[in-house]
Amino acid sequence: MLARYDWLRRCRKGSELLATLNLAAARPELFSPDSGPGPPLTLFHRPCRRCWIYPPADGDGSPYCAACHAVITGEHDARGHVRRTVLVWGFVNRVPDRLHPPSSSDCQIRGVHVADDQRFLLALDRRALKVWLQELLLYHGTGLKGLLQIFPTTGDSPRGCMGDVLAKAAHLEARYPADMLRVRFFSNAYHLFAADRQGEEAGPVFDATEFLRFLEMAAVFRSLLRPEGQQMLHELFDLTDPQEERFYWGRFMGFLSPEARDMLDAWKIRQWPKPQVRLLYDLLDYVVYTF
Repeated sequence: MLARYDWLRRCRKGSELLATLNLAAARPELFSPDSGPGPPLTLFHRPCRRCWIYPPADGDGSPYCAACHAVITGEHDARGHVRRTVLVWGFVNRVPDRLHPPSSSDCQIRGVHVADDQRFLLALDRRALKVWLQELLLYHGTGLKGLLQIFPTTGDSPRGCMGDVLAKAAHLEARYPADMLRVRFFSNAYHLFAADRQGEEAGPVFDATEFLRFLEMAAVFRSLLRPEGQQMLHELFDLTDPQEERFYWGRFMGFLSPEARDMLDAWKIRQWPKPQVRLLYDLLDYVVYTF
């Protein structure tokens, strides 16, 4: 009746998606029930209130089928991870081998769904994104081609539409030729719906190695510049008066440590366009303090 991807499409919250991925790995029989469709909706009978296809579980008085009941129960445990989870929808020439958790714990994978020979969905801790991408490029090199769309979950708000976000990612997957491995980064899950109208302004596209370089720069930036310095620099880029900008920029450089000052001078960050600055700040949530 429902394929595994259909169950993912039924998830409205990010926590439901994580619960479904975990249950699909631990208890796959839940999503292949032997029973047929549930009864039609009448005054006295109804199908499962969540999927509206399978009958409610017998014996416990629950209005949900066994699979939906398990997802609703499991999503409470997933709420602690959902805000720190990033999703990767991949459309590549072949599904890479390094999707599954490695023996070490430095790459915290929350769940994996392999749709077919070319498509996969990966959920992992957002601070592990750089490590995972490094391993992917190390083990597969230039042989892996296609597009990786990276975006956060919709959180645990009941007004979310996580399933619709996944469908939109699948809709956008074939926009670029499969001549190299590209990464499209969305800082917000709902930006996928603006991709048709805004193009790469909604989600910039990079070569995979270029995106990894930006992640490494974000890690250095976060490590050398204290949070108050990060906020001050962000406010500097909002200034429109050149004279005022020169005055405050000089004061800001005097506030910095020699290491942070050398970093900003070497990057020539003062000449960066605003989209590149915005990307750097968006990536701060995806890297760890290293020094």
